[in-house]
Amino acid sequence: MTIDEMNELEAIRQLKARYFRLMDTQQWEPWRECFTEDVHAFYEGVPRASADLPLDIGCDGRPALVDGVSTLMTGAQSIHQGFMPELELTSATTARGIWAMFDYVMLPTCHFKGWGHYHEEYVKDAGVWRMKKIHLTRLHTEENFL
Repeated sequence: MTIDEMNELEAIRQLKARYFRLMDTQQWEPWRECFTEDVHAFYEGVPRASADLPLDIGCDGRPALVDGVSTLMTGAQSIHQGFMPELELTSATTARGIWAMFDYVMLPTCHFKGWGHYHEEYVKDAGVWRMKKIHLTRLHTEENFL
C-alpha cells in the first residue's frame, strides 16, 4: 500500500469520526457535509420514541437523512462509537468499509443501546470523502421505555 492510499484511508477514518462527533453534539449543519446529496441510508434496530414505531428505517437523500436523525434526536443525548474499521479503496474516488459499532441513545421516552456494524460506501468528490451508502446491521439491541 502506498503512502497516498494510506492517506486516503485515514481521510475516511476522519470522516467517520466526524460523523459520530457531530451527531452526538447535534451539530446538524456540519453533519450534513458528511454525506453525498444522494446518500442512501438504512438502519436496522433504531432507537424509538415509542414501541409502536418501526424497528428499521431507511431514507434517500441528504435532506431526508439529516431531517430524520435531527428530529429523532430532539431532546436526546447520545454516545456513538465506531471501531475496528475494515476499509478498502475500490478506485481513486470510491471506497467501502465495515465498522463495528456501539451506540447509547437516551431519548426522553426511551434509553436504547445497540451493537452492530456499519456497512458503508464512500465517494471522493472535489477532494472530499463523503458517505454515499450506509447500512447499519444490528447484532443486539436493548430498549428501555420510560
